[in-house]
Amino acid sequence: MEIYVDNAATTKMSKTAINAMLPFMESIYGNPSSLHSKGQIAAEHLLNSRERIAKCIGAETNEIYFTSGGSEADNQAIISAARNGARRNKKHIISTAFEHHAVLHTLKKLEKEGFEIELLPVGKKGTINPEQVKNAIREDTCLVTIMYANNEIGSILPISEIGAVCKEKGVIFHTDAVQAAGHVHINVKEQNIDLLSLSAHKFHGPKGIGVLYARKGIILTNIIEGGAQERGKRAGTENLPAIMGMAAALEEAVENMDENAKKLTRLRDKLITELSKIPHSTLNGDPINRLPSNIHFIFEGIEGESLLLLLDAKGICASSGSACTSGSLDPSHVFLSIGHPHEIAHGSVRLSLSEENTEEEIDYIINTVPEIVSYLRNMSPLWRDKVNGIKPFILN
Repeated sequence: MEIYVDNAATTKMSKTAINAMLPFMESIYGNPSSLHSKGQIAAEHLLNSRERIAKCIGAETNEIYFTSGGSEADNQAIISAARNGARRNKKHIISTAFEHHAVLHTLKKLEKEGFEIELLPVGKKGTINPEQVKNAIREDTCLVTIMYANNEIGSILPISEIGAVCKEKGVIFHTDAVQAAGHVHINVKEQNIDLLSLSAHKFHGPKGIGVLYARKGIILTNIIEGGAQERGKRAGTENLPAIMGMAAALEEAVENMDENAKKLTRLRDKLITELSKIPHSTLNGDPINRLPSNIHFIFEGIEGESLLLLLDAKGICASSGSACTSGSLDPSHVFLSIGHPHEIAHGSVRLSLSEENTEEEIDYIINTVPEIVSYLRNMSPLWRDKVNGIKPFILN
């Protein structure tokens, strides 16, 4: 049996997305910027896809900009808001301690340029409350950038409430919605979101294509210079096949969202209930306000890398956290931000489901994970010291 439960890293492309792409690799191959008929046919489809994506998130067509993915969209959103703020002598930016590195590294770069970065603590559940944001906003705040849902522990943040606070205070609000788009309902107008990033491969679309939503009136700073594509704000010939696949995948995800969420929540909660029975373990993230697909545990006394390798040997593809930092030996900044000590921060596993997962697969995972955890603990001298009372347990 082969079970894929690493959908937070990437999803399998849907047949809908693949079929939507094929004509644009075979017959509709013109450059949308060309004036001849083939180019103009491509341009019409480019506009159509922009309209469809805008509708899925409650935006206007001319507020959608195509990028190479979520990281580029995050970079452009944050740098644009920072440059706009600097022109008005506003150089204070608010974010959280557990953002994706596409956000944190961009903020670090801006810090070196003289911006003041304030990272709000997220607490044990991995969330914040709107009052934290309200209290942190100052006269010189130019941007609040807070993720919609955490990519490792699955917590969904109170985006609508934060958006309302930012609107009241007149501060630009950006959200990295890479994990949320296609999985939870998003309406940028109703939620007072000014800038939003998403990536197609998180909702069964192709890799290497994403969207930056920028509310009308926000001046974007170019990250890539060259041609006049994307209304002069993102140079480079548009990847029309991938864009068409993204539009089709997002529409399908939004259409089936409630049905999928109901199934995933049931499977997720079953996994959480059973894995919680493993002694000296803990569920990470908000137990209620979390993505329907996300299960994230730390098991004391083991190394997560060993757990993942043994799961893979049993046919289960899982992860410990963000695929973007899988080569790092350091504990995840997300786990440290929610208060876990270094000693146990390595012993984690993230199981992220899709609607294709079955009850049979969930039962197999429930049977397999405890066996592997027990096997690894029995091999560990540190675990023996804890069992014999020489060293204390951290997780009760």
